[in-house]
Amino acid sequence: MTSPASMPAEPQWRPPRLSVVVPTYKERDNVLPLLEKLDLALAGIAFEVIFVDDNSPDGTAEAVKQAARTRPNVRCIHRIGRRGLSSACIEGMALSAAEFVAVIDGDLQHDESILPQLLARVEEGADIAVGSRYVGEGRSEEGLSAGRQAGSRLATRLSGILTGKALADPMSGFFLLRRALVMEVAPHLSQEGFKILLDLVATAGRRRGGRLTIAEVPYSFRPRHAGESKMSPLIVAQFLGLIVSQLTRGLVPTSFLLFGLVGVSGVFVHLAVLSLAFEVFGIGFAVSQFIATMVAMTTNFVLNNELTYADKRLTGRRFFTGLLSFYAVCSFGTFANISVASLLFTAEMANFVFAGIAGAVMSAVFNYAVTRIFTWR
Repeated sequence: MTSPASMPAEPQWRPPRLSVVVPTYKERDNVLPLLEKLDLALAGIAFEVIFVDDNSPDGTAEAVKQAARTRPNVRCIHRIGRRGLSSACIEGMALSAAEFVAVIDGDLQHDESILPQLLARVEEGADIAVGSRYVGEGRSEEGLSAGRQAGSRLATRLSGILTGKALADPMSGFFLLRRALVMEVAPHLSQEGFKILLDLVATAGRRRGGRLTIAEVPYSFRPRHAGESKMSPLIVAQFLGLIVSQLTRGLVPTSFLLFGLVGVSGVFVHLAVLSLAFEVFGIGFAVSQFIATMVAMTTNFVLNNELTYADKRLTGRRFFTGLLSFYAVCSFGTFANISVASLLFTAEMANFVFAGIAGAVMSAVFNYAVTRIFTWR
């Protein structure tokens, strides 16, 4: 029998000083390479890695759980029924008990070797340290196409208007800060969309009267290791929506802006189908109007499902039940539109143009509020 004295001593556990949050979706083949790189980069620093996976169909969460069996500093939040990068980052940072938290992408494009520098800058007094592709020797050519680089430069200008700070890389998803700061601003952050850094900077800066210190550490953006890029027109639209939402101090949510833009597109769809049915095919006006209305409502539902509520996207059977509820809600919204416009016009409180606009706004607010509760709940 082996005596206790002769048994190998278990490694002494140290509470992590740093939690590295990795939001993932379909990044299975990147899990182990990222962990190995983090082990090298953070040698000598007590750290943990918190993967937040949005129920990836490729088995990313299972790959993380498999790694956690031999790596006690690896944890996984396996989210089912919830999606979105910003909300994943917030959830992962809220789980941490470490003094410092960092966010890094799971595709190996961010250079994990600068994490100690980011940590040092925050320890020296910076509120947020950002890995930047656009300061000093930072580079983005290998990891970004020319079009994405142009878009990133535009985002930089817009963020400067919003925050009043010269943040060179506001689209960066690579940053580090104290957990206390995250907890201070978390209730005021938008959980919609895919870019959280700008939201953090704008919200924290506003709450601290503009007294927010940002340090930027250069790094070279690498090509993706495996999987597919998540960049899409949706992310661009949500980023622009976040800009407007922040300028209105959150009065106009990003999702409402997207919902409104989809509604505007529905007007053009309606007019195009109405013209086609009535003028080209010679269908009676009432029937043409009905067809145009149904087509516009259907396209609005599909676009909202893919854009406005991408984090709550309905699939399978729920797609069709959601479509039916959308039809029902929009029918009531149309009634509200007509009622409000008619009341204002007949009471001579507004001319027909303003009455029509008021009715349309009322309908949009009604449809947004009710579909958020019943269709994309």
